[in-house]
Amino acid sequence: VRNLKLEHEQEKNKILSEALETLATEHHELEQSLVKGSPPLSIISEEQFYDAVSDSESEKSLSGFETTAAYSLEDSMDSKDTITSSMSEEKVCGSGDLLSNGIKKHRTSLPSPMFSRNDFSIWSILRKCIGMELSKITMPVIFNEPLSFLQRLTEYMEHTYLIHKASSLSSTTERMQCVAAFAVSAVASQWERTGKPFNPLLGETYELIRDDLGFRLLSEQVSHHPPISAFYAEGLNNDFVFHGSIYPKLKFWGKSVEAEPKGTMTLELLEHNEAYTWTNPTCCVHNIIVGKLWIEQYGNVEITNHKTGEKCVLSFKPCGLFGKELHKVEGYIQDKSKKKLCALYGKWTECLYSVDPATFEAYKKNDKKNTEEKKSSKQVGNTEEPDEMPLPDSESVYVIPGSILLWKITPRPPNSAQMYNFTSFAMALNELDKEMESVIPKTDCRLRPDIRAMENGEIDLASEEKKRLEEKQRTARKNRSKSEEDWKTRWFHQGPNPYTGTQDWLYSGNYWDRNYFNLPDIY
Repeated sequence: VRNLKLEHEQEKNKILSEALETLATEHHELEQSLVKGSPPLSIISEEQFYDAVSDSESEKSLSGFETTAAYSLEDSMDSKDTITSSMSEEKVCGSGDLLSNGIKKHRTSLPSPMFSRNDFSIWSILRKCIGMELSKITMPVIFNEPLSFLQRLTEYMEHTYLIHKASSLSSTTERMQCVAAFAVSAVASQWERTGKPFNPLLGETYELIRDDLGFRLLSEQVSHHPPISAFYAEGLNNDFVFHGSIYPKLKFWGKSVEAEPKGTMTLELLEHNEAYTWTNPTCCVHNIIVGKLWIEQYGNVEITNHKTGEKCVLSFKPCGLFGKELHKVEGYIQDKSKKKLCALYGKWTECLYSVDPATFEAYKKNDKKNTEEKKSSKQVGNTEEPDEMPLPDSESVYVIPGSILLWKITPRPPNSAQMYNFTSFAMALNELDKEMESVIPKTDCRLRPDIRAMENGEIDLASEEKKRLEEKQRTARKNRSKSEEDWKTRWFHQGPNPYTGTQDWLYSGNYWDRNYFNLPDIY
């Protein structure tokens, strides 16, 4: 009798679980548009490069997590076909074309639009990871975007003009304003980018030269345990150097995924012999289970000028109960005696302004008074994390009289929604022409077959290639372990940051000599 009761309870639990999953999926499909039914950014495995589900693992992981949204390539293809027909007239710019001024013309579209993710349940994968750091999690390729994390890092450089502007200014405070605007702009491309970049393989590299923006960049995956990406960018006119290393530490909290980007950013303005350092804010993706995915950045960012002692302390505001603080950034630039020199405010999704501190504080005082009056007329319910993205009082930033605009975001292209919500800058990151292919090293992620297959809309091939690369990576690691051979990074080495003294990854030099020999065979 007890066994019968137990079997009955198990069957009942199974039915209830399946019903819950079905309901969640239906709710998800109703609320999500084609693009916004996507997973949290940058879920990076610390232990294994498990992005794709292998044939042997997929059956276990799908049944083990009681997934009702099975992987159906036919359904995905149906969704793809409808998008492709609507996108058939979209012209993909040839990557070898030149503009009239001789600058290279970059593509404005991907070869293929993204697949629908509405038939897939990320909740089935993450439900057993609440409160844990995300590690050893098998993620189907459908939740990716066709970029490596090394390429995603490169998006810090989209608004490089702010660095050039800072370098041209004579006032230290004005230079700090531009550096602060650059630090805020560096995270702006993450808005609505909820697709997961591909985990870089150990030894993977990426380079980007943008003559039109005046910089060149190199990055390398320098560590597997933990996963660390190092980068080094320099101005083509020798006016700046920007470098750092990122270790994205992620945690799943039930309804949200939190990404803490550990690592120091260092910007050197060579003409002024100045160095600035800071760390990036924490990023959080909400509504992992069901509903509309939305992103917020929060935490304090302290930018230090190591030559003058000036600091810019910025607060990326958490959303709050009524959404009034959503996306807001504000703070002060202060001298070494902590005297406020100017105030900064705006939204990391839109813009950043500077204004006199006294004017800003008067505005804040008045705004606080108005907010308290509004609160007193409302009954505050609970203080839980909101399920839906709260609508702020105003979509745009109120400009305080006397303010100066420091930075404004570049609008996304009209086809962005069909292209993983990419910016125009991101759209060109993985383009490859024959001339480029003949000079880049074989470790460059443009040559990575799984990313290339996904960009071309070949999901099956992308999944197969990812499984092959992961297995190749594991085999290489086992062989090194047997021979007691240590992995040697090629373009970066560990050492103290020259300005903070903390452990960092520093550029070793010689990459741009184009003498590539004894490179690892990682693809």
